[in-house]
Amino acid sequence: MSGPPVNFSMGSLNSLNTKDGYGLKERSWEAVQQKTFTKWVNMKLKPHGIPAVEDLTKSFQDGVALIQLLEIIGDESLGKYNKNPKMRLHRVENLNKALEFIKSRNVNLTNIGAEDIVDGNNKLVLGMIWTIILRFTIAEISEGDLSAKEGLLLWCQRKTQGYKDVNVKDFTFSFQDGLAFCALIHRHRPDLLDFSKLNKNDRAQNLALAFDVAEKHLNIPKLLDVEDIIDVAKPDERSIMTYVAQYFHAFSAANKLETAGRRVRKFVNVVASIYEMQHDFESRVKALLQNITGTIHSWESNRVSTDYTGAHEQLLSLQQFKSNEKRTWASEKRELDGLLGNIQTKLKTFNLRPYSPPEGCHLSDLEAKWNELVSNQSSRRRDLTNSIKEIKERLRHKFADLANDFMHRLNGVAASLAAVGGDLKDQLESVKTLSAKISSFDSDVQALRRAENECNQAKIEDNEYTVYDTDDLIYELGLVKLNMQKKSGFIENQIVASSMSSLTPEQLIQFEETFHHFDKDNSNDLSDHEFKAALAGLDIYIQDDGEFKALFSKVAQGGSLVTFQQFVNYMVSITEDQTTAEQIREAFKALSGGKSILTRVELQIGQVPIETIEFVEKNFANSDGKIDYNELIGKVF
Repeated sequence: MSGPPVNFSMGSLNSLNTKDGYGLKERSWEAVQQKTFTKWVNMKLKPHGIPAVEDLTKSFQDGVALIQLLEIIGDESLGKYNKNPKMRLHRVENLNKALEFIKSRNVNLTNIGAEDIVDGNNKLVLGMIWTIILRFTIAEISEGDLSAKEGLLLWCQRKTQGYKDVNVKDFTFSFQDGLAFCALIHRHRPDLLDFSKLNKNDRAQNLALAFDVAEKHLNIPKLLDVEDIIDVAKPDERSIMTYVAQYFHAFSAANKLETAGRRVRKFVNVVASIYEMQHDFESRVKALLQNITGTIHSWESNRVSTDYTGAHEQLLSLQQFKSNEKRTWASEKRELDGLLGNIQTKLKTFNLRPYSPPEGCHLSDLEAKWNELVSNQSSRRRDLTNSIKEIKERLRHKFADLANDFMHRLNGVAASLAAVGGDLKDQLESVKTLSAKISSFDSDVQALRRAENECNQAKIEDNEYTVYDTDDLIYELGLVKLNMQKKSGFIENQIVASSMSSLTPEQLIQFEETFHHFDKDNSNDLSDHEFKAALAGLDIYIQDDGEFKALFSKVAQGGSLVTFQQFVNYMVSITEDQTTAEQIREAFKALSGGKSILTRVELQIGQVPIETIEFVEKNFANSDGKIDYNELIGKVF
């Protein structure tokens, strides 16, 4: 994963703390950073069973511990390296690998090389560790276009706003009295400490309280000691930022769990729908293969009649098969091509592994059996027509060449359509290209009609050089066009689906199924009466004709049809959260844990602003300070 560029210059380090006589404290800030960064490194290494480091400068000289740290926080293997380097050359190789990895994560390192770390340059090592912390712990904390530091500072300011004697302006003096740390804890967990009883002048006690509570209840290690902040003229900014970032990550964990639950639910629903599509595909392939096999077997067991009447009747039966069962099966075959493509497209949409049908259910199996059917049909027809026809070869060849070429090219377009893959937008462009290509087939149909009429006039009842007639080809062309239309609509709807993050998967499926149910012509658009029927299907009834016309014009943006995007946008607009008694009751119920009575602490845990809590207590609390939210709702709704 890449992130925003992090610039680090070792030359700037040497100029720190040299004005106004503050250079006297240089050893102090360096010692604080050494201790804080060491604790931070060990915090990352310990869960993986890696021995703790005691001296960053010495521990990183051979590059092993540094590579282990980067593999953990970067969630990526750095490949082979010297795990027990004895020679300086091997240490330099390890460190160069580590520095290259840091640079690959969009971090600009200047004025530091592997030799500086091997030689134990403490300031440069501390600076390097700071860039790692900034990139992998703090850089992701951003607000809009703000830098990582500004983003973290803004987060602190927002979370501590309204707390007495707390004014976070920086990561040095603003945290020196401990109140800012306590305010961050109290904002998210008011049950852990009583902020109102803190003494601004008792800095050591405030810091100790915050550090102890954070470690015991929030699992935030003590990266800082009290003396690191109050026994220096100016607290070390980088050390405090490193520690404060742990608060941010700790308090965002709850949101991450909620997000994880939502993603798992969405994932399972998607997988379930894909499994259903796969089962449908496999059962339909098996059924079609069984029908084709049975037909071929019946032809083989029913030999061609030796008399004209019998042969003619068999020929009529074969023609009936071609016009009925075969067309149905051809349609099913095309549908299965499209279904498999849709399965793969949906898997690609959600970055899932491609689907491989079980043995015997591949499209190649179906194609082979279909080719066998076509071959047997052609052979049977040839055997039948040889006993009853006298056909002019020139006209026969003329029509056959046109028909076979037409079907070959049509199959090529159909195969290209079935093979469409990749990014959704790329798929849509591919389908548009194929749609433009298929439009040229309409002019070829006229040529086929003329050639077929010539054959009819010559009393040619059949053509042994092709299995197709013009109606077949028009039908196949219609199937491909319909499949292309469905494919285009499916991809467009998937694009819409991926952008509708505010909908639950169940809502989106309901809207999509309703839309397609009333989209009778598969145009991926709804007319005014189709739109009205779709709304009724979702329990939305509009009796007044004038009101409905105004709504339709608004949703269709002045057009005559409503697209899937416009339909989903409208459904989102009317299913968003609204202030209703039932919604508010459910919100209070969630805060109270299912009880009918709310307390001040429960409102605070829900991060309800203090002024809001005070208003509720003043106007709706019982004598004991608790709030009966059912009574509250009864008063205001």
